[in-house]
Amino acid sequence: MATEHKTARNPGIPLDLAWVNEVQCNKSAIDRRAVTHTQRRTVKKEAQLGWLLRAVTLIDLTTLAGDDTKGNVERLCAKAQNPIQSEHLKALGCEDLNITTGAVCVYPNRVADAVQALKGTNIPVASVAAGFPAGQTPLAQRLDEIKQAVRAGASEIDIVISRDLVIRGEWKKLYDEVKEMRKACGQAHLKTILATGELPTYRDIYKASLVCMMAGADFIKTSTGKEKVNATLSVGLVMIRAIRDYYERTGHKVGFKPAGGISNSKTALAWLSLMLEELGEEWTHPHLFRLGASSLLNDIERQLEHGISGQYAGKVYISMQ
Repeated sequence: MATEHKTARNPGIPLDLAWVNEVQCNKSAIDRRAVTHTQRRTVKKEAQLGWLLRAVTLIDLTTLAGDDTKGNVERLCAKAQNPIQSEHLKALGCEDLNITTGAVCVYPNRVADAVQALKGTNIPVASVAAGFPAGQTPLAQRLDEIKQAVRAGASEIDIVISRDLVIRGEWKKLYDEVKEMRKACGQAHLKTILATGELPTYRDIYKASLVCMMAGADFIKTSTGKEKVNATLSVGLVMIRAIRDYYERTGHKVGFKPAGGISNSKTALAWLSLMLEELGEEWTHPHLFRLGASSLLNDIERQLEHGISGQYAGKVYISMQ
């Protein structure tokens, strides 16, 4: 399921500073829209189970720990291939859908392990790079890290932008850096992480989103998961509107990935319904929408079991790895 849709890559466009500088954001309206979204949008019963299965296919199943080993990466990859217990799929009549997660995301040094473990599947291997999570290393070093991950077999690269360039409004320099990173990716898709919790205003977030897309980002992503504030619906709405604006003006489709703090089914469904409302059904599939998460899958499995049997399984019986 994770690869059933295809879309052309975003080729980028020349930097349009007039477009960037004309951006305005109404913070109170954005925050109100985000709050009311969770109040008026709920998914119940059978529809909820279907949406939860869709959410599974959107997950970038992630391990970014200092003690990562080949063994725990292999266990993560096994879970990515069979994320839902077979008896649950059978009870839902979905055993033939070949449900997998959207990708597996690891550090560059663990890419080769993930590629080997996923050999023969269609599950992409994503790698964080470019001085993740702070981005405070020289550009040449960041580009080398991207190339290393691609050589090891990563087909998606999650890079971090230089937040200081956004804070200082150095849009041309940000554009040039992201463009260089896009070039270093080769055929691998580029996801640019804005680290929105470290950017001053919604206007800055919108501008940074536009600049990254102009430079050729295939996805824009909220957070590294390491900031004090990670993915919020308000920030997501700002970035989603930037994606819509870019698509309407250029015809190029760019994906979106919220990450950090998405640990339960209710939150995942709120994001999924926001994408449906703001961008349309195509942006609810993994080629244009991902969820950066490491523990979300556990809660989805518990909710699926409750939907099937009326009872919740103890967390101890649902191991992510």
